[in-house]
Amino acid sequence: MEERIYQIAIDGPSGAGKSTIAKKVAAILNIDYIDTGAMYRAIGYQISREGVDMEDASALSSMLSETDVDLHGGKVLLNGEDVSDRIRTPEMSRMASACSALPAVRQKLVELQRAMAKSKSVIMDGRDIGTNVLTDARYKIYLTASVEERARRRYKELLEKGETVTLDEVEADMRQRDYNDSHRQLNPLRKAEDAVEIDSTHMNLEQVVERILEIVGR
Repeated sequence: MEERIYQIAIDGPSGAGKSTIAKKVAAILNIDYIDTGAMYRAIGYQISREGVDMEDASALSSMLSETDVDLHGGKVLLNGEDVSDRIRTPEMSRMASACSALPAVRQKLVELQRAMAKSKSVIMDGRDIGTNVLTDARYKIYLTASVEERARRRYKELLEKGETVTLDEVEADMRQRDYNDSHRQLNPLRKAEDAVEIDSTHMNLEQVVERILEIVGR
């Protein structure tokens, strides 16, 4: 009998295509897509906008208590404000990586993410979904690609958005973020023991989507 509610957890490094892939799979399966990376970017954006010192626990706690992040209709809403475009910059990538290492930030967002997955089928992507957020997820994927290929994809995406960056800058930023994500003390990026690894270096989007659909048997 087909499961009434199930979760698909996708983890992997920056630029592996997790969000794009997850959106496609969600649309095909008609389930909700939860972009956890966007949630951390939104918090990073709020921290930057309000000038909060991330080392000031009291100030950070106060900001978080007054901050809400919601995902609706493909939009990222920060206290009801659509910040979808403003959080997709290299600066916000770095802010997301930095604030994701803060226990207070992770606690708040993990609570929101678990609540979202509790009553409905979801596909959720991030850095520690299968290892921390949804440890009981029925399906776990570790999506990766070479850092050179991930940088090339991100560089192309940023150019299309009108950003002025070089490929070398994008790759250097990505290598630094890989290091930060995999070496942070709290829930570092790693492959869950029961996750299926997909290396998309030489795969196109359709091939990765098809592989995931094979894994979940749908």
